[in-house]
Parts: sequence; C-alpha cells; structure tokens
Amino acid sequence: MKVGMRVLRGGLLAALIMVAMPVAAVVTAALVSSPAAAQTLSSISVEGNRRVELDTIRSYFKPDANGRLDKASIDDGLKALIETGLFQDVKINHVGNRLVVSVVENPVINRIAFEGNKKVKDDQLSAEIQSKPRGTFSRPMVQSDTQRIVEIYRRSGRYDVRVTPEIIEQPNNRVDLVFTINEGAKTGVKSVEFVGNHAFSSYRLKDVIKTHESNILSFLGGGGDVYDPDRVEADRDLLRRYYLKHGFADVQVVAALTEYDPARHGFLVTFKIDEGKQYRVGSVTFQSSIPSLDGNSLRSFSRVHVGALYNAEALEKSVEEMQVEASRRGYAFAVVRPRGDRNFDAHTVSIVFAIDEGPRTYIERINIHGNTRTRDYVIRREFDISEGDAYNRALVDRAERRLKNLDYFKTVKITTEPGSSSDRVILDVNVEDKSTGDFSVSGGYSTSDGALAEVSISERNLLGRGLFAKASVQYGQYARGYSLSFVEPYLLDYRVALGLDLYQREQLPNSYISYGTKTLGFSPRLGFGLREDLTLQLRYTIYRQEVTLPDYLQNCNNFSGNSSTWTPAYLQSHGFVVNPNDSATWGCYSDGEASLPIRQELAKGATLTSMLGYSLTYNTLDNNKNPTDGLLIDFRQDFAGVGGDVTYLKSALDAKYYQPLVSDIVGLIHLQGGILNNVGGQNGIRMLDNFQMGSNLVRGFAPNGIGPRDISAYNLFGVGGDALGGTKYWGASVELQMPFWFLPKEVGLKGAIYADAGSLWDYKGPTTYALTGEIPSASCPNCGMQFDDTNKVRSSVGVGLIWASPFGPLRFDYAIPITKGKYDRVQEFRFGGGTTF
Repeated sequence: MKVGMRVLRGGLLAALIMVAMPVAAVVTAALVSSPAAAQTLSSISVEGNRRVELDTIRSYFKPDANGRLDKASIDDGLKALIETGLFQDVKINHVGNRLVVSVVENPVINRIAFEGNKKVKDDQLSAEIQSKPRGTFSRPMVQSDTQRIVEIYRRSGRYDVRVTPEIIEQPNNRVDLVFTINEGAKTGVKSVEFVGNHAFSSYRLKDVIKTHESNILSFLGGGGDVYDPDRVEADRDLLRRYYLKHGFADVQVVAALTEYDPARHGFLVTFKIDEGKQYRVGSVTFQSSIPSLDGNSLRSFSRVHVGALYNAEALEKSVEEMQVEASRRGYAFAVVRPRGDRNFDAHTVSIVFAIDEGPRTYIERINIHGNTRTRDYVIRREFDISEGDAYNRALVDRAERRLKNLDYFKTVKITTEPGSSSDRVILDVNVEDKSTGDFSVSGGYSTSDGALAEVSISERNLLGRGLFAKASVQYGQYARGYSLSFVEPYLLDYRVALGLDLYQREQLPNSYISYGTKTLGFSPRLGFGLREDLTLQLRYTIYRQEVTLPDYLQNCNNFSGNSSTWTPAYLQSHGFVVNPNDSATWGCYSDGEASLPIRQELAKGATLTSMLGYSLTYNTLDNNKNPTDGLLIDFRQDFAGVGGDVTYLKSALDAKYYQPLVSDIVGLIHLQGGILNNVGGQNGIRMLDNFQMGSNLVRGFAPNGIGPRDISAYNLFGVGGDALGGTKYWGASVELQMPFWFLPKEVGLKGAIYADAGSLWDYKGPTTYALTGEIPSASCPNCGMQFDDTNKVRSSVGVGLIWASPFGPLRFDYAIPITKGKYDRVQEFRFGGGTTF
C-alpha cells in the first residue's frame, strides 16, 4: 500500500507536470505578444505635446498590413520623431494594451539677435543661418549655425573669430537665441615663399599671384594680404599658366602649403614648384583629315613660331583663331587639336595642329543662371554662337573669357549638359553679379598742374544693360573743369563701341605759361576690336577755346610816363627792336608782356576747332598697369578743317617696348615723334595748336620748357617769353627699372635710371600782328616778334623712384640736362601722383 501510494503520487505528479507545461507556454506567449499584437494607431496615446498635433505624432508609426504595430515599426517611429528636431526627448512605454508616447517639445525661437558684429551686418548673418524666428529651437542646428557664422568671418579673413550661442528662456516654452561674436582682427598672410623656383625669382613670382604679404600700409590695400584659401588655390593656377607661357611645358605647382603661426598671428604660405625644363618650338606642322580643307591654309592664324619659347597661351589662342576661321569657311564642326611632341635632349617641342571633323553636335539651349541684375542679352551678346548653331568649344571658351573681362561678375562658369537627344547639348552659364559702381574722391599733386582734387561717380554696368557712364569734377591750383562720359559697347548689337564725351577745362596762368585757356568740347567716338591685340578708334571732336590774360600782360604802354628812361636808344643798346616813331610802346616789356601770338588769340576771341581723327593701337603688354614684357604702339592722326576756324593735319606716334632682363630688371625703350602740317588753311597754324614739349619728351626740363620760344625781351631783361611750340618733334628714351631687393615686395617701390633725348622745332604760328610797333613797316622793317627756333638735340640722364602705393601710382624723377638750348627752362626735380580714397 505504501508502495502503491508512492506510485500513484509519482504518476499523478508527472501527469500534472505534463499538462501544466503547454498551458504555461501558451500563457507566456500570450504575455509576450499581446502588447504589440493588440496595439493599433488608435491605441497610441501621447503625453506632453503642446504645439504638435496628436495625429502628427501618430503618423510617424507605420502599422503592418493588418494595421498592427510590431517592435520594428515602434522603433522606426521613435527614431523618426527624434529626427524631426521638434522634441528634446521622446519616450515610449507600454501600459496594458496602450502605447504611451511621452514627448518634451523643443522651445519656439522668439527672436534671434547678434551682438558684437561690426564687420558683417545682421541681415547677412540671418540669411546664412538655418535657425529662424518662430521656428523650432534645435541644439544641433544652433551648433551648425555657429559654425556657419565662423565660416563667414573666415572667408573675410578673420580666423580669430569666436562665436558663442546663448539661450534665454521666456514664458510659454519660448527662447531668445543670441549669438555673441568676438570678431577678432583680420588674419593676414605674414609670408609668401616659393620652393623649387630657379628660372624666376620669388620677387617676380609675387607679381603673378594675388596673395600678398601684410605690411604697414595693408589697411589701404584691396585685401590681397588677408588669407583666403580660395585665392591661394587660384594662385596655383596663375603660377602654372605663367610658367607655361614662358616655355616650361612640364611645370607642376605641386602644392600650396598653408600654416598658421600663432606667434605671428598670421598664415605662412609656401608654393612648391617643379619647374622642369624650358622648351622652344622645334617645328610647327598642320595636318587636316578633312579632304577639302588644307591645313596649311590656316598657318597665318598660328601665333606659334619656330625658335620661339613654347607658349601655352599663344597655343590656345592659335587653336581658337584657327577653329573660328574654319567655321567661317563653312566647316562648322571642324575641331583643331594641338599635339606637342617633346625632344627631351634638345629641349624642343614639335607642335602639330590636327584638324579633324568633330561630332555633329548642336546647341539646344543656352541657360543663364545667377544674374540678378545684369540683363540676359548683355551676357548672350558675348557669344559668337547661339541656339541651333554647331557646338564649338573654342567659341564657348572665348565667350567665357569675354564675360570675365567685363568685370561685371564675381564668378563666371560655363558648363555643358546633355540635351534632348544625343546630338544636342545645353550650355549652362552660371554667373554671380557684383557691385559695378564707383564713387571716388581723389587728390594729387604734380609740378606742372599743382594740387588737384577730383570727385567722380561711375557705373560700369548701368541699369544692368552693360552701359558705362561717368561724371567727374576737377578743381585744382591751376586746372579746373568737369567731364561727362558715356559708352555703349554694342552699338546696334554690333561689336562696335560708341562713346560720347562732354568736357569743360580751364587752365590758369602759372609759372610755365603766362596765359589761361577755357575749353568746352564734345567728342563722339567709335571703337573697333580688330584683334585681341589691335584696336581702332574713330572720333570726331569739336571744341571752343578762348584765351585769357592778366591785364598787366597786355598793357603795351604801361611805362609811357617813363619814356625818358625807356628811350629807343636805351632799348636798342640792349638789343631790343623797337619802332622809334612810337614812344608809347617803348616800355611794353618792362614788367612782362604776353607773346604776340597770345595777344592775337585774345583779340580774335574764341576759336572753334572741328576735326576728325583716328587711333590705331597695338598692345601685347603682359600687364597694363605694371608691364614687364610686351609692346605698345599708338598711332594717332587728327584732321582739323571739317568746318571751324582752323585747318591742319596732326600726326603722332608713341611706342613703348618692355623686355625683362636679369635679376628682375626690366628694360624700357620709348620712342615718340609727331608732325603738324598746315593743310590749305589761309590763316596758318595757331600757336595753341603747335606741339608743346618739356618733361614729357626729355626729363630734366620744365613743362613747355624746350623748343621755340619768344625772346623779344630777352636781351633787355634776361628772361625769355612764352613757349611757342613747334610742328615737329622726336624723342627717344632708354630706361632700366629695378626693384629694391632689400625691401619687401609688398612695399611696391622700384628704382629707375634713364637717358632721354629729343627735340622740338619748326614753329609755324604768327610772328607779326597789326598793333603799333609790332608789324614790319618802312619805318621799322625789323619790328615783330623775335623768337628762337633752333633744332638742337636736348638730352638728359636721371634717376627715378616709382611707388605703386596704396595712394595711387607715384613717381619722383631727378634728371640733369646734358645738352640744352640757350632759352630752354630747366626743372631737375619732377613729381607726380594721386590717389582715390
């Protein structure tokens, strides 16, 4: 019985266990699965929301096909809510069959303020940050905005900027966001170094790049001394192109290393250059795969010549010119591809221009973006191609270069994208407008014109139409006036510039001339770009000019009461020619008297000059402001006699040739000459129309200091009269310009030594005038103006100091005349310059 009872009990326990196990499993499964399985969108409750709607929060939880929420969908909803940035905290709890979502909403930004910013305006900062008033406050977004503000200041060169966001809590879950800014000083470039440069000195290369070292006058400069990583990167390309232009076909600007130096509070910039060898052009050949196009027929459009230094810039322009010419001949799809085969032993490059038939691709559209001010047609007219034309990469590159040269835009970029079919392309022109207006107040001083001030206002892109307009007023010690200028660069949609100039000038008497002039003129002109290096200007000029004189220079009997002293015998004993029959004129020159031609102009009154003229200019200078290489030739002719009171033909030639020598020394040869002809005029040539020369021809002489001169009173008083000018002149100058190597490049100082020679002669103006005692007669056959007109070579040597200062270009010259005329006026020191501020 005991045993049986044990067996019964054991069996019963086993049975109970066997029955209980599946029941427990079912209960456990139900407990695990029931919260998710039973929860739907309607079973979600939300706590803590004030502004965000219940349904909006529920919408972030995505049920399955049966409308139920599983663990994965709940997790995804939680992440999505957090990523909205609307909440500081999100928690999910299971309460029975309900899913409880507890949220803590981010505050609303009541206002955003900036404190401490002086160099950057609030509007600019507000436009850059993502946080906005009445928007949701987000700490990650505030940190991002802080970094954005820092980047804005760094782009303007302020790398020491510190930005601290501050949060001020307000009622109703609102906050004020305040960015406190410590702008710091501008972070300048303390040094610019070059490594690996052997052919060109660091001094020369600093002229090539835009980044400059800081110096004591940097605050007056244009910002090139402020560190800008984009500018440094652009300088790498400028250096590469400079080397490629001078024969270094293998050059590589390996890196531009920048390092901040805390001790000097600035950046150290180092350019690493691998120059390679310098190459010359060994041969130039033309190969055409187009049967009807002879490649050699394009030879005249090549700017690459055998024996010359390899020049990548000339190569690019040659390709452009040849491709344009091929297009003009009807080969719209012709493509010119240059190939250079190097001879490493001889250091030569054999250039092959391959002319092939390119893909037949057409321009579907030209889209223009970013021009908020400049009109579309101003941009489109710089293209020699339009929609529907054959795609020509050379013409596209030319258009991009022209747009950059307009100086209307901060950036210009032309890209292509596929069109609606395989043979179509779309040109995207992306530009960014920049300020094109200028207001300037300038001042200067020169030894000829004295002190001078000018106020001007100009606009290079008037009304966004590409027009140029300028108005200026000058007021100086000896020169005054105003001028108005207007230029339409595309007359009637042709590449012809129309210019209109209206001016009024008043020149006052000074120590170099005894008379004053008043001139009012108008001049329309047309400009033609024959080539990139050759321009033609046609002009018409009409002006009215009158002479003014102080009374004491035109009172020919001012000493008539002292006629006993100024007797004919006394005057003649001093070599002075007088009319013995007219005692009223014996004292004419005792206190100075204007020369006869000047008094004649005064008596005649205002003179009207009407003339046609043209200028032909050839310019290959590498830099128009600070040239070191190239040729500039300007030939001008003006014909007066198209109506008006005077008739003449005036021709002038001016040529300057710059050549780099050794050790950054630049040589300059300057030649000039001119001739004035009387063309059928009965009135002869006025004195005022003659060439007047001085330091502008031979340095060391005063303005109007050389050439024919009135000497009527010289023997009596030891002084010459007015400079009369001449109808012929020539001049030659040789100059060496060199840097001061012991000074920083950024100071902008250069020295010069030079030798000048030239002459002015052949006065053709009036010598007699029908006033008593001043016209030859039977009683006084020698009466009239006495003048010196000796064709003597004037020469000088001198030194100069050239300063490309922040105040504008300044030049100081000290020259000593070697040969001169008896009556010439010397001025050994000369200074000229000005500024805009």
